[in-house]
Amino acid sequence: MPLSSTEPLNDRVYVELVRSLYANITPAVIMMFAFMLAFGIIWLESPEFDPLLIALGVASMLASLTRVLVTAAFRSMALTAALNRPQARRLELVFAFPYLGFAALLGLYGAYVFWMPLTEAHTLIIALLVGYCAGVATGTGLRPNIAVPSMCLAIGPTILISAIRADPIHIGLAVITLAFLFGGSQTVLMRHDTMRAEIAKRLASVSLARRDTLTALPNRLALQEYYEENAATISPNGLIAVHYLDLDGFKPVNDTYGHGVGDALLTSVASRLRGAIRSGDIVARLGGDEFAVIQFGLQRADEADLLARRIGATIAQPFEIGDHNVSISTCIGTVVSTDRSQRLDLLLQEADEKLYARKRARNGTAALRDFA
Repeated sequence: MPLSSTEPLNDRVYVELVRSLYANITPAVIMMFAFMLAFGIIWLESPEFDPLLIALGVASMLASLTRVLVTAAFRSMALTAALNRPQARRLELVFAFPYLGFAALLGLYGAYVFWMPLTEAHTLIIALLVGYCAGVATGTGLRPNIAVPSMCLAIGPTILISAIRADPIHIGLAVITLAFLFGGSQTVLMRHDTMRAEIAKRLASVSLARRDTLTALPNRLALQEYYEENAATISPNGLIAVHYLDLDGFKPVNDTYGHGVGDALLTSVASRLRGAIRSGDIVARLGGDEFAVIQFGLQRADEADLLARRIGATIAQPFEIGDHNVSISTCIGTVVSTDRSQRLDLLLQEADEKLYARKRARNGTAALRDFA
């Protein structure tokens, strides 16, 4: 189904918030191994064989493994595909079920261990629960409907057991932990509101004054100014990626349907590009059917490839322009740099050269296929 160039801003913001759930799988992997370690230690320190302890521990490990596997399986789609709101909603649910399932099992396991007379194990469980809640707040904080219930499910049962024990130490522990849970939940909600506003601001392109008159994207001068102002501050220790792209099949659209349809197509492309980039990155129209995207603060070079694939998938979706259903594609040249003092025009030139090298390679492959 074609993506509409008039897709509501709230829907595009929602898609970006869902993408954030899949951005970093490392905390889930760390939590899985941390739980396995804690479970192994508590099992060995347990004075007698406890089938319920083992059952809860094994179930929690399986849920944690499922959470990691599901995130890994759908991560590429979440970060690169052109998504509408229903598709993003399905991805959110796919992420949420194993996530909340592990939180519930972790909470039951922690409460059961707290009920056992193993004081050293209580310390281990508290460390595990605090680490888990910190990971939830940072990893899923942009979706509070997942983050807050997960924290409550994980740490709530232990708070309850501590209160039931009714001795001063455990009552103090329950009160302090409950206060931290409340404060953490408030922080998650405030962070969500702040980031939602920032993403909406970026998607609407209201942060830059110099715009292309047709697409309302930043122009080449605005791109240069934004790069100079933000390269060092946003990417003090990270990589910078510059993408140079043009549209394959745009000229035939102009020739067949006229410049009015061509202009409307460029405006629709610009809207999709705005929705494809992250908060803090920038997309600009350089002229004609040529655009540039700059990513700041990358940790790995393959993050640039993920965005290039996402842009390609986004542009490949058919466009509805008036009564016409138009299909085009894009070719992208990408340069990743660690030098924040390098001139933008040189990076754009290098990315442009890679773009045309890809075009030549693509045309050569097509010629060989036709010859065969």
